[in-house]
Amino acid sequence: MQDPITFLDLKAQQARLGPALRARIDTVLAHCQFILGPEVTELEQRLATYGGAQHCVAVSSGTDALQIAMMAENIGRGHAVFLPAFTYTATAEVPLVLGATPVFVDVDPHTFQIDPADLQRRIASIKAQGQLKPRALIGVDLFGQPAPWPELRDIAAAENLLLIDDCAQSFGASLDGRKLGAEADATAISFFPSKPLGGYGDGGALLTDSAERAALYRSLRSHGEGTSRYDVLRTGMNGRLDSLQAAVLLAKLDVFDEELATRERIAAVYDAHLPAGVTIPARVPDCTSAWAIYAILVADSATRDRVQAALKADGVPTAIYYPKPLHHQPAYSASHTGNPLPVSEDLATRILALPIHPDLTEAQALRVCEAVTTALGA
Repeated sequence: MQDPITFLDLKAQQARLGPALRARIDTVLAHCQFILGPEVTELEQRLATYGGAQHCVAVSSGTDALQIAMMAENIGRGHAVFLPAFTYTATAEVPLVLGATPVFVDVDPHTFQIDPADLQRRIASIKAQGQLKPRALIGVDLFGQPAPWPELRDIAAAENLLLIDDCAQSFGASLDGRKLGAEADATAISFFPSKPLGGYGDGGALLTDSAERAALYRSLRSHGEGTSRYDVLRTGMNGRLDSLQAAVLLAKLDVFDEELATRERIAAVYDAHLPAGVTIPARVPDCTSAWAIYAILVADSATRDRVQAALKADGVPTAIYYPKPLHHQPAYSASHTGNPLPVSEDLATRILALPIHPDLTEAQALRVCEAVTTALGA
């Protein structure tokens, strides 16, 4: 067997960026402002510019970004928050923590993004039942590509919904020539280490064009404080970003566009060389992807099990995002109305993610394609 391929190679990235990372970290160790230090301010300014937003508020995680955005709008008991069923648990977890009800929406079978037609059906159903007030809509930019933002903005405006962009997986992607960051009322970013722009621990940020929202986010991330630490205006949380994480992210941001270009080259190799027995990712029109995840579809769950086992034996790692849609998870069973979401349910049985990261070589990507071809007997 050849040397194993890594699914995510943070060690190689660290070796490549070592001097810049150490210089940034050493600066923090010298000034000892470990919480909301000058690196956080610099990062906020650069992220706002990159994402095309007026304001950025750095926070402790992508999940906390979602929670702060909803806390700022007093979302809670009796409110319905619409979101895709095929995504990570954090998107649905936050509404429940705040007492609201997540309402699961099916996704497009090709792009895996939230389906506007099913969203409109879910909103109509909730309004007809009369038990919950439609209050917010979370679009998730899944796997690196944008959600259908023009349609989501129209629906949110028509229904008077707060519009949140869960951009945890897709910061760096673009739609219609604009980087994601200003498509919604608030954009939540995650800097979990596996993300395209990842820290060395948890971290996140909120982008918004509203000065009022940004000020409220800053208060909420620091225990609801006002003009001073002991001027407590509201119930907040401890959601601040560490200066060391900001330092790491600043070093990585310097090479972020180069890394995105590498991810695109690897995706192009997969597109060209994977066998006909798999379905490669469909592209959202007029967009570029951050390629957080390159996910193929195979015929069925048995085929996926066989391919995954064969690739593992050949030193090629894979992952399943996601083995269950959210409405099938025990934590959300009480929230779901029971309506089937057939696309999300089908995707969960057939999807398989292949390695993609900025230190994966094109030769390694070709080897992955060969391993998939062999596993399928193509």
